Amino acid sequence: MNLALLLVIAAVISFLVIVLVGILVGRSRLQFADATQIQTVDVEAFRNLADPRESEYLQNRLPASDFRHIQRIRMRALAAYVQVVGGNAVVLIRIGQLALNSESPETVEAARKVVDDALLLRRNAGLVLLRIYIQLLWPDTGFAATPILEGYQRLSGSAMLLSRLRNPAAILRISA
Repeated sequence: MNLALLLVIAAVISFLVIVLVGILVGRSRLQFADATQIQTVDVEAFRNLADPRESEYLQNRLPASDFRHIQRIRMRALAAYVQVVGGNAVVLIRIGQLALNSESPETVEAARKVVDDALLLRRNAGLVLLRIYIQLLWPDTGFAATPILEGYQRLSGSAMLLSRLRNPAAILRISA
């Protein structure tokens, strides 16, 4: 009886997580569906919010209730950065897809890399958003969002290369 109850609870929780991820990804797709510009991201501020050592430092220095309050604020700010990164990935997917029709093999290869990196980053941004929202409920639990930051920096480099190949006079910048 206990095992059956445990399995039912696990199934319900899994279902809710799947629905929540679908809602988050769907909502952010709608939010950025008409985006035509890349939004600049302050990578240093993003890195500070995503750094687990910074969270550990605050946890060691602040009373528990203050830490939870500050951590929730930090997680909301981190979620905003991740949403912008995800939106930028959508725009870069479109830019990369347009560049796939180029005559130049170098441009096509750079465009393929941009599209691949942007698709991976977009998927990971949705998963990290889910983890952030879970952490808002339990701020004492830690996780690292550094894979999103590293992916974004890699995508930034790919996008700059594609931009230089398509139009050397106009450099695309997606991070501050």
